[in-house]
Amino acid sequence: MTGATMGALRWTRRNLFASPLNGALTIACLSLIVLAVPPALTWLVLDANFAGTSRADCTGDGACWVFVKERLGQFLYGFYPEPERWRIDLAFALLALLAVPLLVPRVPNKKLPAVLLVTVYPVVAFMLFHGGPGMDVVETAKWGGLFLTLVVAGVGIAVSFPVGILLALGRRSHMPVIKALSVAFIELVRGVPLITVLFMASVMLPLFLPEGVTVDKLLRALVGVALFYAAYMAEVVRGGLQAIPQSQYDAAAALGFGRRQTLYLVILPQALRHVIPGVVGVFIALLKDTTLVLIIGLFDLLGIVQAAVSDPQWIGYNVEGYVFAGLGFWLFCFALSRLSQALERRLSHSTQPAKITTFR
Repeated sequence: MTGATMGALRWTRRNLFASPLNGALTIACLSLIVLAVPPALTWLVLDANFAGTSRADCTGDGACWVFVKERLGQFLYGFYPEPERWRIDLAFALLALLAVPLLVPRVPNKKLPAVLLVTVYPVVAFMLFHGGPGMDVVETAKWGGLFLTLVVAGVGIAVSFPVGILLALGRRSHMPVIKALSVAFIELVRGVPLITVLFMASVMLPLFLPEGVTVDKLLRALVGVALFYAAYMAEVVRGGLQAIPQSQYDAAAALGFGRRQTLYLVILPQALRHVIPGVVGVFIALLKDTTLVLIIGLFDLLGIVQAAVSDPQWIGYNVEGYVFAGLGFWLFCFALSRLSQALERRLSHSTQPAKITTFR
């Protein structure tokens, strides 16, 4: 028996059959995989229909991916005019062009793409999405599908993170008014479900506006989602701030740092590094909760799928639509999870103490 085989046997015994309970759980999981995976694979791929243009082409017992193929444009872009969809593609291509250099450690001069991403890109993206010089205006009522899901999630993440940091700092502030307002906002928002916030933003807010003044429905949803998750982000960041020992403050004071320098140069970087998993967890929850915008008449990816399966031409193929939507959400959540792990590894390596070489 080779060394590799012996190593595999030792790993199997140590990780899968270390105790009678672990062995029973391993056998149960393997049995479940054997029972579930082959039928699922048969339905998803082997007996599925991929070619065609109508439900008449779905003749087997497997999945009818013809439905997804025919409605793919709607699933991705919603009701956005087809001749103008290149604007969405261009905006996300620009986002990738600016974001990828920030994620690759070896790329130099990250300051320029970071500044452009924060200052210039939001304006350019809005002009492309909504319309600008030389481009037709596309009302937000026509935005939908995966495009709308990413817009709501992206804006929510971009706004809730810095606002959450400010709320966390405000909750730890020594100024009574700032602390009271921060605590009141966090506890009030965390005490209600997101669906209530969206309902209030969509139905109740217009009642308090002056006559003739209207606020775009999507803008109301973006503000509601961002502020709701800012409260949760504040508690995650506060946990990181409380994990910093007093010795860090004393060391910063010994170096002559003021309170603001201590906070931004010493405390916040360490606190945010500690709470990366929690922050990404909030981001993932935000991404999944974008489906709730359906209750105020905005058709995100799941909403578009639900509308598509109600079409009399495709009644009965709702499973395929939901599988497609679920796979889309899983891919983005998995990508966020992997990004979190990569960021943790990079920061842990960058903070390792340098090795001291001694010569004898």
